[in-house]
Amino acid sequence: MRIGVVIPVFNEQLLLPRLIERLDATPPPRLPDGGACQRLIFLIDDASTDGTRDIIEHLARRDHVFVSLTDRNRGKGSALQRGFAMALEEGVDVTIVQDADLEYDPSDHQAALDPILSGKADAVIGTRFLGQSHRVLYFWHAIGNRLITLVSNMCSNLNLSDIECGTKCYTRDVLQRLTLSEPRFGVEPEMVAKLARMRLPEGETTRAVRIFEVPISYAGRTYAEGKKIGWRDGFSALRCILRYNLLSR
Repeated sequence: MRIGVVIPVFNEQLLLPRLIERLDATPPPRLPDGGACQRLIFLIDDASTDGTRDIIEHLARRDHVFVSLTDRNRGKGSALQRGFAMALEEGVDVTIVQDADLEYDPSDHQAALDPILSGKADAVIGTRFLGQSHRVLYFWHAIGNRLITLVSNMCSNLNLSDIECGTKCYTRDVLQRLTLSEPRFGVEPEMVAKLARMRLPEGETTRAVRIFEVPISYAGRTYAEGKKIGWRDGFSALRCILRYNLLSR
């Protein structure tokens, strides 16, 4: 079983080396029978200007590390599209998204992937609000996130608690059918909307994607520490929810 860790990166010169250290210290996920998975790392640099690219080019010398570089900043959604394409090309069976800023901990990968590795799920969406520790930060961010998730649930008929969570996992069958358009943070509600409508082949018919939600820990950053998402992204998320749930059928 090949697990692809897709890491979009933009100006994370200080935190990217620490993330790789944590990944190195975290054993690759294991199958229910105890068998080890092979972990491949996909680093997608989004035109960093702070020295991050030098770190990525150095990491590219390692086995099982694959790198994509660009000279123009296009956004997280664009980086994920490139990372997913690379993962499919390298023959991964399951993909997990890991942000480079250490707000999400690689030690949660096993728990996030378990529903897929055990054959129960086709996709897993992490949640920062159900049962795990998280850093206490901005009240209005939390309210905005809950509003975005509520509107998404109303449009998609899913019952999720945190559609904006960066930890998302997909089987190869799902990833092959997940065609994305949004270049920036609007990719999060776009992915959820398309998962809600996706059908997978089963025998001579098709079935809905089996989506699980898994609690993960969260160590959010302040804006002084480099947080990139802002209030404009909230309005963009609402636009994407309406577009991909109601207008793109």
